[in-house]
Amino acid sequence: MKGVVPKVAVLVIAAGILFCASCREQQLPGEKKSRLIAAENMQLRQDLARREDEIAKLKTQHEKEMKQQQEQLVKCLEKKAALEKQLKESVKEQVESVLTAVVEENAKLREEIKALKAQIEKLQEKVEVKRPAETP
Repeated sequence: MKGVVPKVAVLVIAAGILFCASCREQQLPGEKKSRLIAAENMQLRQDLARREDEIAKLKTQHEKEMKQQQEQLVKCLEKKAALEKQLKESVKEQVESVLTAVVEENAKLREEIKALKAQIEKLQEKVEVKRPAETP
C-alpha cells in the first residue's frame, strides 16, 4: 500500500495539472472571441455613427430641396395669377372693342334703315300721286 499512495498522489497531481491546463486553453479562445466581439462592436458603432451623420446630411439636404420647391411653387402661383389677370383684361378689352364696334355698326344701320324707310315713303307717295293722275 505504501507504493499505491505515492502513485495515487502522482495521479491526482497530474490530473490537477491537466485540468488547470485545459481550463487555460478554453480561456484563451474565449478571450480571443471577446476581443473579436469587442472589435466588431467598435466597428459597428463607427458604422452607426457614420450612418447617423449621413442621415443628418440627407435630412438637411431634403429640407433645403423642399424649401426650394416651396419657393418655386409660390413663384409659379404668383405668375399664374398674373397671367390669369392679364388674360381677363385682354378678353375684357377685346369684348369691349367688339361691343363698341357692334354698337356703332348697329347705330349706323338704324340710321340707314330710317333713311331707307323715308325714301320708301317718298317713293310710295310719288307712285300714289302718279297713279291718280294716270287714271282719269
